[in-house]
Amino acid sequence: MAAELHFSPPEIPEPTLMENVLRYGLFFGAVFQLLCVLAIILPFSKSTKTDSDGFESKTWETVKKPKASAAQLSKKAKKESKKKR
Repeated sequence: MAAELHFSPPEIPEPTLMENVLRYGLFFGAVFQLLCVLAIILPFSKSTKTDSDGFESKTWETVKKPKASAAQLSKKAKKESKKKR
């Protein structure tokens, strides 16, 4: 009865060139995606300073000024259009 059982490994054909290209292409694509996700999660600053001097130099007034000037420009445009009528 033991002679009837064949425990030889199944025959697996060698992978072709296209199968190898596909396998390694998928592998490198997965690594690239992981690097992109890590770049989003872990931000990298180019400056060597860890101080927040850049953030402290801007005050609320300097940030708010462009919005105020835009509102003033729109009011001036409305007044000029009323004058033309």
